[in-house]
Amino acid sequence: MVQFAANLTMLFTEVPFLDRFERAAAAGFRAVEMLFPYDHPAEAVAERLQRFGLTLALFNMPPGDWAAGDRGMAAIPGRADEFRANLETARRYARTLGCTRLHAMAGITRGLDPAACGETFVANLRHAADLLAGDGVTVLVEPLNDRDMPGYFLAHQEDALRLVEAVDRPNVAVQLDLYHAQIMDGDLTRRIERMAGRFAHVQIASVPDRHEPDAGEVNYPHLFETLDRVGYRGWIGCEYRPRAGTEAGLSWFAPYRATR
Repeated sequence: MVQFAANLTMLFTEVPFLDRFERAAAAGFRAVEMLFPYDHPAEAVAERLQRFGLTLALFNMPPGDWAAGDRGMAAIPGRADEFRANLETARRYARTLGCTRLHAMAGITRGLDPAACGETFVANLRHAADLLAGDGVTVLVEPLNDRDMPGYFLAHQEDALRLVEAVDRPNVAVQLDLYHAQIMDGDLTRRIERMAGRFAHVQIASVPDRHEPDAGEVNYPHLFETLDRVGYRGWIGCEYRPRAGTEAGLSWFAPYRATR
């Protein structure tokens, strides 16, 4: 049975961040995810998770200077020291929050040597995987479509699979965002089947508009059945922008809603 995590960066934005945990639990979610928790003390986030009986499924490692255009630095040569310092911050949060999935953002590498970027990414991922293995944490890499994130190092699922193979660590896997995958690669049913066992987190949104997964060109109920059939038992992150308010757009979620 598929299970869903509310992305608190994009859902329940009608209220301040720390109030979104209660809204997610009341809506029937048993887990949440987020882009970045670092604006809030880890202890405050942990208290909300415990109070409302929620699991934290995933968050991203610090991306660098977002306002200046950084979108991670794991694949950017010359920034290994910064990556490692940010990794320690993410590790501290993950330990406090009980989170076992961390996304290492590659970064914008337009104009840089692709081979050097690839070597840097592999080295940084190996370091992260080795550091986090004892904590039971899996490091994730996520291809992002080049329409929303032009210049990002990783855009295609096959490239992500090759990267994971090159890193060669048991706790490194693909973060399969079906919104990005449809835009860049398509063939989602067969792709899920071929990638089974090599992705450790899934995210969803409608295509092309990134709204609730009940419209657009992707048949999500079919894909949920496919994920269940191939044995995926992880969380599915709801990383979409509601069309007209979070609660108003949750009718798609009714068949999967947890009862408390």
